[in-house]
Amino acid sequence: VQLQASGGGLVQAGGSLRLSCAASELTVSNYHMGWFRQAPGKERDFVASITGSGGSTNYAEAVKGRFTISRDNAKNTMYLQMSSLSPEDTAVYYCAARRRLSAGYDYWGQGTLVTVSS
Repeated sequence: VQLQASGGGLVQAGGSLRLSCAASELTVSNYHMGWFRQAPGKERDFVASITGSGGSTNYAEAVKGRFTISRDNAKNTMYLQMSSLSPEDTAVYYCAARRRLSAGYDYWGQGTLVTVSS
């Protein structure tokens, strides 16, 4: 199983980026998926999640109204659309997948770096 996160880069404050998480040997529609981020010197934090059916999403307070999580089952890919970015959003972003909502995440991607300049 592999989760490949991509789409990170350098963006100015107020800008937008879209992250992708492509899955192989895993069908995203069968998993609950999530995005996490880890800023330099800090612990990894939850960003957003989406249920297997895609019918329910959840966001950290810090990103509500600015980030949107989605999935394209045909492409077996999950996305994180980020807008109104601020330097506080600078972090390595990780995607993850789990079979059960009651359990921890089973699989993690390698991370993609997002740097927001002021």
